[in-house]
Amino acid sequence: MTEDTVKKVLKRLPYGFYSVTSRNSNEVNAMVLNWMTQVSFEPRMLAIAVQKTSYSYKLIQESKVFVLNIFNQEDFELIKPITKGRSKNPDKMEEIKYSLDSVTGAPLLEDAAAYLECKVVNIQDVGGDHNIIVGEVVGAGINKAGEVENTLSLTKIGWSYAG
Repeated sequence: MTEDTVKKVLKRLPYGFYSVTSRNSNEVNAMVLNWMTQVSFEPRMLAIAVQKTSYSYKLIQESKVFVLNIFNQEDFELIKPITKGRSKNPDKMEEIKYSLDSVTGAPLLEDAAAYLECKVVNIQDVGGDHNIIVGEVVGAGINKAGEVENTLSLTKIGWSYAG
C-alpha cells in the first residue's frame, strides 16, 4: 500500500460542508468544516475535528461552545464568504448575517438551513494537526426546509478536504 492509495481511499469518504461558528466575549468567527459526526444518542453529541492553529479552535477552547450550521446545496454561494480564513479575511463577520444564540451565545448564521447548538464536553488531542471537539447538543433550529439529500457536501461542489 502506498501513501497515494491511502489518500485516494480517504477522498472516497463522503463529507458534508458545514460552518462552525464560535464566540468568546466580543470575538466571533465562522469557519467551514467537514469532519463531523454524531457520536451519541443519549445525550445527543457531535464530534468535530478542528485545526489546532485556527482562530475558531481558540474561541471554542476558551468559550466551550459552538454552533454547527448546516446549508442546503442551493445555498453554496451563501457559505462562500466563510471559506477564507480569518488571516485572509479578518472582516468576514461584518459581511455575514448572524444573531447570537440565547442558549450558548454563539453566532447563528441566518442563511443556514438548520443549526445545532453545542456545549463542549471534551477536547481530545489526537496528536495530529486537528483535535477532536465533542459537544453536547443543547439546542437546534430549522430555517429552511430540506432533507439529508439537500444538504451541502464537498461532493456536490467538487471540492476535497481529505487525504
